[in-house]
Amino acid sequence: MTVSSPDRPVRIGSRKSQLALVQTHWVQGELQRQFPERRFEVETMNTQGDKILDVALAKIGDKGLFTQELEDAMLEGRVDFAVHSLKDLPTRLPEGLILGCVTERVDPADALVLNAKHLGQDLASLPAGSVIGTSSLRRLAQLRHHFSQLTFKDVRGNVNTRLAKLDAGDYDGIILAVAGLRRLGFGERIHQIIPPEISLHAVGQGALGIECRAGDETILELLKTLEHAPSRDRCLAERAFLRQLEGGCQVPIGVNTVIEGDQLTLTGLVASLDGQQVLKDSLSGACADADSIGQELAQQLRRQGADEILAAIRLADIS
Repeated sequence: MTVSSPDRPVRIGSRKSQLALVQTHWVQGELQRQFPERRFEVETMNTQGDKILDVALAKIGDKGLFTQELEDAMLEGRVDFAVHSLKDLPTRLPEGLILGCVTERVDPADALVLNAKHLGQDLASLPAGSVIGTSSLRRLAQLRHHFSQLTFKDVRGNVNTRLAKLDAGDYDGIILAVAGLRRLGFGERIHQIIPPEISLHAVGQGALGIECRAGDETILELLKTLEHAPSRDRCLAERAFLRQLEGGCQVPIGVNTVIEGDQLTLTGLVASLDGQQVLKDSLSGACADADSIGQELAQQLRRQGADEILAAIRLADIS
């Protein structure tokens, strides 16, 4: 086990994408403010998911595509922790690594961004056949369910690349996370925040997850200052739900969580790729039981037929 020394700089691992760096530098700044006597350095690297941009995510693997290089660096002691968009972090982590902190979540919803020729419209009012770009099977299944008149097309690349493709006319609209758009200063590009009645968001969306070595008490003490308990509880419930269903970015699984007082309500969804089959249910309980709530809701959906839907998707030739 590698334990960080308080006498040397703290090394933060990050992907090289603009959004990843904005998020990582925010974490760096917050920790530097809390611990002015320490030095925090950012080390960047490309992950496999950053390198393969011409193939749909569903065809090339699971969410580990965006984390493995960072995780190897932590296990080898080259970096002390890594900052992730929590929705990109697998629910099963390599031995020796843990989710050390969940930061305060911002709006986890999905957003519609339109080409200029469609300004003033939304998903319901777009002309039939309008081309909507999304790389998420979760978004695809739910939007197909509600808006079968629209055409959906895969889109890859970072946020800037996707916006450029939209503005060039390759798409009439694209679906992106509200959180990412706002963190990059593109909040004004949002034309519609898609409500949960239409599209449940991804597990962990809108929160940052900081992964570190298990047992590294020096780092865990630093990260405690960034932990946001309500966001942590919501995300733990969501991650338990996804883990129990053994889902990744290749399957359409959506969630929504609400906390009122000490009670957490988790809503979960499993859908077929064509949007024709949609299973959706909710479960409430104490925030302290967030993990159990996620597991039990997954079992409820399994009893309603979720396993059959997911099995069919995994056997299908996803295109």
